[in-house]
This record gives sequence, C-alpha cells and structure tokens, in this order.
Amino acid sequence: MSLNRPCAIVLAALAALAGAASAAPAGAQQAVAAPADARQPAATPAAQPTAAATDAQTKTAPAAKSDPGTYGFDPVHTRVMFALSHAGFSQAIGTVSGAAGTLRFDPADWRGARLDVQVPLTRLDLGDGKWNKAALARNLLDGKRWPSARFVSERIEPAAGDPQRFQVCGTLSLHGVDGPLCLQVRFNQLKRHPLPPFHRTAGFSATATLSRAAFGIDAWKSVIGDEVELRIEAEAVRDKYVGDSPQGAADAAAGADAAPDSDSDSDPDSVRPDPAPPAPANAQPEPEPSR
Repeated sequence: MSLNRPCAIVLAALAALAGAASAAPAGAQQAVAAPADARQPAATPAAQPTAAATDAQTKTAPAAKSDPGTYGFDPVHTRVMFALSHAGFSQAIGTVSGAAGTLRFDPADWRGARLDVQVPLTRLDLGDGKWNKAALARNLLDGKRWPSARFVSERIEPAAGDPQRFQVCGTLSLHGVDGPLCLQVRFNQLKRHPLPPFHRTAGFSATATLSRAAFGIDAWKSVIGDEVELRIEAEAVRDKYVGDSPQGAADAAAGADAAPDSDSDSDPDSVRPDPAPPAPANAQPEPEPSR
C-alpha cells in the first residue's frame, strides 16, 4: 500500500470531524430557540363587540341632555312697529314699546323653543296724542278693556338652507279674539353683551302681516286699511326680565286713565273716529282727529 493512501484517509476523517463540530452549535441554537418560541402564545385578534352588545350599550347609555336657557325680553330694546294704509295716501306708522315675556330655547335645536310675550297696547305711539287716543278708543283697539296683546308660539320651523331663519307660528290674542299668526324670524346673534353686567343676550328681527278685521277691529274702513304690517326688533336676556309684566298694561287694566277715549271726562266717546248716527250714502268720511 502506498503511503499516500493512509494519509488521505486520515485527512478525510479530520475534515469530517471539523464539519460536524461546526454544525453542532447551530443545531443547539435552534434547539434552544424552539422552547423560547413555544413559551410565547400565538397572537389572537382583539375581540370585536357584537351588534347585539352595541345595541345594548346604546340603550343603556344615558342620552345627552340639552340645556335650554330662559330669556326675558328687554323692554327698552324690544319694540313692535306697525304700518297700515292711511286712506291710500301713505302708510301710517306707529310703534309699541315695553313688551314683556319669556323665551326658552336651545340654539342647537330650535324646534323645542317656546315663546310667550305680551305687548302693552296702551304704550302705542302714532306720533300724535289725539291719534293715539283715537286708536285706543272703544271702537278700535279698546285699550281700557284690552290693554295688551299676547302671542304664544305653538311650533317653530327652521327655514331650509338658512340656519338663522325660522317661521314661528302660534296664537295671537288681540282685542278679545284669538287668531293664528306666523312670524318670519331672523336670529341675529347670541353672545354676552359688551357692556356690564355682560348678560348673555339673544337678538331677533321678525315680520308678520295680519288683518285687523279678523280680530274684530273694523271701524273706519274708508280711512284705515285692513292689512297691518308688523316689524319686530327684540333682545332677550338670559335669566333677566323673566316674569315681568308689560309696562303700562297693569295700570290700564286696573282702571288707570292710560288710554282715555276723549278729552272730556263727561263724554268718553266724544272723539270716537266714526260718527255715532248712520251716515248718508253720499256723506263724506268723518274728519280725522284735529291737531
């Protein structure tokens, strides 16, 4: 046998031993790693609430409650302007101040708002004292018997496409008659007043049209138009003026001479605008109150 062959066999054996030695640590590492992986549980997806559980939570969770505020009308900055035809020549314009009432509303949901306001007719002002008395006489507004008008809302409908506008419909009590009336209202703003004591104040503008004859006020048809246009500017202050009475109305209701029918104490009807006896067919209209 040649000497080279045993040497080759020895070298091959040494190479095999070296390869086994280098492979053993890697296998050991895999054997050690396997238990470590086995100790960590497989990740599971988070449990999702079922539809039934979601419905149950919705039913049991308390609903968010709105907090509608209570506002009283500022008698100085709440004013009603009215206009009606004066024999077709012009629109006679008058104003009434001193309104009182309560407004409850949530700016986030106007449908639940409620308005109750009274206007003291005895504070009517047409710009002339005698005309004021004539308008408050018994055959027109009858200010002594009905010293104030009242409006109570029944429903409020937001205008489509304009969150600042609403239609407020309710009942107007005027001259002893209850009738329907709808106001077209623009909500101007709600914020703290810039002057002390910085009350939270809401501002509104409104318009409406009514027939005076529908409320039993039909005297002087040839001189006074039937259609009455209303324009209202109002400021309501939170937690102030609530429960107040219309200015002047209480005195008139108690019998004070806030709306006299004439200048004469002995004949309260002496300046009634319409003549007492029936007028002939060709008679001219009764003269207006002298100035």
